[in-house]
Amino acid sequence: MKQKWMVVDRMIIFTDIDLDGLGCGLIAKLAFADKANVFYSSYRNLNQRVEAVIKNPENNNVEIYITDLAVNEQVEKKLEERFRQGKHVQMIDHHVTAMHFNQYKWGSVIPEYETGKKTCATSLFYDYLIEHNIMERNRALEEFIELVRQYDTWEWDENNNLTAKRLNDLFYIMSRELFEEEMLKRLTENADSFELTDTETMLLDIEEQKIHRYIHSKSRQLVQTFVDDYCVGIVHAEQYLSELGNELNNLYPHLDMIILLNIGGKKMGFRTIHDEVNVAEFAKGYGGGGHPKASGSELTREAFEKFVQNVFEIIPVKPDANRNEFNLKDSPVGTSYQNPLGENSFIIPDGDGNYSIVHNKEKTEQKFSTFADAERYLKRNYSSSLRSDHEYIYQVSKALRISQDELRGNFQELIRNYLIDITL
Repeated sequence: MKQKWMVVDRMIIFTDIDLDGLGCGLIAKLAFADKANVFYSSYRNLNQRVEAVIKNPENNNVEIYITDLAVNEQVEKKLEERFRQGKHVQMIDHHVTAMHFNQYKWGSVIPEYETGKKTCATSLFYDYLIEHNIMERNRALEEFIELVRQYDTWEWDENNNLTAKRLNDLFYIMSRELFEEEMLKRLTENADSFELTDTETMLLDIEEQKIHRYIHSKSRQLVQTFVDDYCVGIVHAEQYLSELGNELNNLYPHLDMIILLNIGGKKMGFRTIHDEVNVAEFAKGYGGGGHPKASGSELTREAFEKFVQNVFEIIPVKPDANRNEFNLKDSPVGTSYQNPLGENSFIIPDGDGNYSIVHNKEKTEQKFSTFADAERYLKRNYSSSLRSDHEYIYQVSKALRISQDELRGNFQELIRNYLIDITL
């Protein structure tokens, strides 16, 4: 261990409750040992906790770190006052919504390294301690930190680094205390490499199955509505938020974002896959923040009214049918959809390279240059989903008074000849 730049009697770190926050707490305990006091906090209790600590004169000589979280404006001013009095304050974060803290000597907010690689609070805190000779490098710890970074920035999905995702899954399977204890022991005893054990791998295989079942269930509870200028999907969820948010965004790409509500915890999460949508800015409207594609906030009274009460009567949307052989997207004879109200819609190629929509037996005025544009409009405005072959063929055979077997045997020709009768 290198000589520290100053003698530390005690340090206090306020950090987030997720894996990235845990990583900061873990590093603090490795670097400062029994002098480290870790407070895992959320946006709900952070400001109150920080203010209580800096008010106490017994903490005048205590080093105070805040990682992966940002205090409000009132506490921000008090921290600046503390720093001007010569008392220690250091804030380290990577969220773009906290960039204004860079105006302070005690603030360091870096969303990306100079190489363009995204940061996380754990990697930045480790870099800070190394730079100030407060701890020395540890290869196993650096491997652990890279897994945390890839998961927190969602790079694991781009890189197919399942170990990063599995580390986060393990964090939620175990209690925070047990996970922290196990990681501290592992990183202390083996400084050469970091890996998961066979027992942990077995537990994670079981957990993976649970996650898939949970996502399947929640995908059928999502309701769709417009909030401000955004078309959003809203679902109540208390676990697997990152996995659920990502899967729902991919399942319903016409939505601008997915809003995940945890009523018991009075929290909201916001996820998007669209570059033009910044959920960090959206979250700021509710006192939260985070990343452009993954953010969160407290569930305020205003938000409860908007995202719970106002949408209570909305019927959940259905995912598109995914095993069709006949009612296919961008079919030359048209594609059939249905919304939760039972209203049928069709996307029909016009023959001139454009597409038209017939909704509830009325043709809309809009023309679309691509099938994707037409489908996006249909889904956003009518909450429609691709009908299954079973439903569509039953309806058409009944309307044309022919058997389902005959329709299946000569599907495209019959649909093309009777398209007007079917749609209008």
